[in-house]
Amino acid sequence: MERIYLDHAATTPPDPRVIEAMLPMYTTYWGNPSSISLEGQQAHHALDASRKLCADLLGVSTREVVFTSGGTEGDNAAIRGAALAQRSRGRGSHIITSAIEHHAVLHTVEQLEREGFRATYLPVDADGVVDLDALEAAMTDETTVVSVMAANNEVGTIQPIADVVRIVKARNPKAVVHTDAVQAAGAIDISPKTLGVDLLSIAAHKFYGPKGVGLLYIRNRTPWQPLILGGSHEKERRAGTEFVAGIAGLAAAMKLAWDEFEQRNARVSALRNRLLFELPERVPDTVITGPTDPTGRISNNFSCCFRNVEGESVLLALDMAGIAASSGSACTTGALEPSHVLTAMGIDADLAHASLRLTLGTDNTGEQIDYVLETIPGIVARLRSLAGG
Repeated sequence: MERIYLDHAATTPPDPRVIEAMLPMYTTYWGNPSSISLEGQQAHHALDASRKLCADLLGVSTREVVFTSGGTEGDNAAIRGAALAQRSRGRGSHIITSAIEHHAVLHTVEQLEREGFRATYLPVDADGVVDLDALEAAMTDETTVVSVMAANNEVGTIQPIADVVRIVKARNPKAVVHTDAVQAAGAIDISPKTLGVDLLSIAAHKFYGPKGVGLLYIRNRTPWQPLILGGSHEKERRAGTEFVAGIAGLAAAMKLAWDEFEQRNARVSALRNRLLFELPERVPDTVITGPTDPTGRISNNFSCCFRNVEGESVLLALDMAGIAASSGSACTTGALEPSHVLTAMGIDADLAHASLRLTLGTDNTGEQIDYVLETIPGIVARLRSLAGG
């Protein structure tokens, strides 16, 4: 039986062209880029080339690019680094974020609260869009860091980041704005010039690159201090010998995602729209989570809840039927609590426990979506029957 992978928000399969770009870093340019030897300098040149490519694709300078181990480190480093630097300058200790951020953001903010910072968690509407009026009301002269994700990892909602930046800077020009663009990279324009943000984090494995590598954009002159200490790597902003092969893979994956942006998004959105519009017709009592307008969510994301059924049972049945899916963030799989994203959107806990996320990728086909649309109704009907629903 052919496996159908519909969990691309969790991770994507590495593109063969990305792997090809990484191989020379293991066989030829394997030196330590901080060494003065020939081997070290070869690795250093390869690292510089990858940094320039990433910077050019983002439309920023190479000085503004810091390589990380992925989205979690990037979010931690961005928020913590800016908050501590701002407080050390006497600018205040108030942080604003949204209630539906990834836990890499929320747990970082919660830890900063334990260290004396004050935090405001902005509400969202039923589609998961952040409340801009609440943002404006929350801003004070003490606000130092605002972090709002570019697109939600569970329901795909695209946030109005440019509007967030406009409101923040109008109220307090010294406040720093960060966006977690991990799910948005490759799906929407995340260039800092377009968004206006001071800090931005992405992870390679979300757009067909390798796991274990990411990028943090830090706008020049942004108050910030490093999270990881112990060396002069990355211009003393992130200690540790650089993962040259992974960084080459990140750069290659970015280039492909940027070059094939229109083609990829048009293809996956057409397939996703079949799920968005056809599945509720085939399965009674299906509640779409996130925007029902396809333009309000990233192109590959479909999410819903089924009334009177347990989401975990649906996932297990789908997996047995050859379909890989999830109930939300892969980082919270196994959690007993309902999704904080769904509850913040006003979905009751019982319904939130019946959530399903299908996220498509470049290899999915129309025939696969046919099979999914044929398979899910029977699974849900059988589970409801067993539950007496």
